[in-house]
Amino acid sequence: MAYDKFNILKSSAVPLPIENVDTDQIIPARFLKATERKGFGDNLFRDWRYNSDGTEKKDFVLNNPTYSGRILVGGKNFGSGSSREHAAWAVYDYGFRCVVSSFFADIFRNNCLNIGVLPVQVSAEFLDKIFKAIEADPKASFEVSLPEQTITIESTGESESFDINAYKKANMLNGFDDIDYLLNIQDEIKEFAADRPL
Repeated sequence: MAYDKFNILKSSAVPLPIENVDTDQIIPARFLKATERKGFGDNLFRDWRYNSDGTEKKDFVLNNPTYSGRILVGGKNFGSGSSREHAAWAVYDYGFRCVVSSFFADIFRNNCLNIGVLPVQVSAEFLDKIFKAIEADPKASFEVSLPEQTITIESTGESESFDINAYKKANMLNGFDDIDYLLNIQDEIKEFAADRPL
């Protein structure tokens, strides 16, 4: 399933300064019955967002109108726990296109990259600067450049680079998932196969 191309994202950010956020907190297991990538955003952080009677928990950041944006900033070790890809689906479906942390669980990172959410891993020091920038101004803007592999705090101009697998980077720039990538090079695959003996 193709998704929007990711190039340069300029946005405010939603702060979630909690460490060791696992995939069951991101999307509780009881919401994993669907097989399509739709509707999961409604249940992103469900047990943190809502009381048992369905009313909003006013103190949770996603329910606070002060914060908005397409960037989610989490604490260290974001996306730990089970390998459910639905956690990445929920992040994407809610509207986030980038998650920033000082450390990601590998499976969660790869699940994000597969659906068009950019996981940006920064140093603990730079993560702290990001949180402080949001604390000083909830509407603070950040620029995430995939071509340059940098994230910048626009109010101060401070920037840090991040790593990304070259194949996944190319896919995100083109809005490809793995199937789209193969379809895009199908002529090359056919040509390669034609040159091989049966």
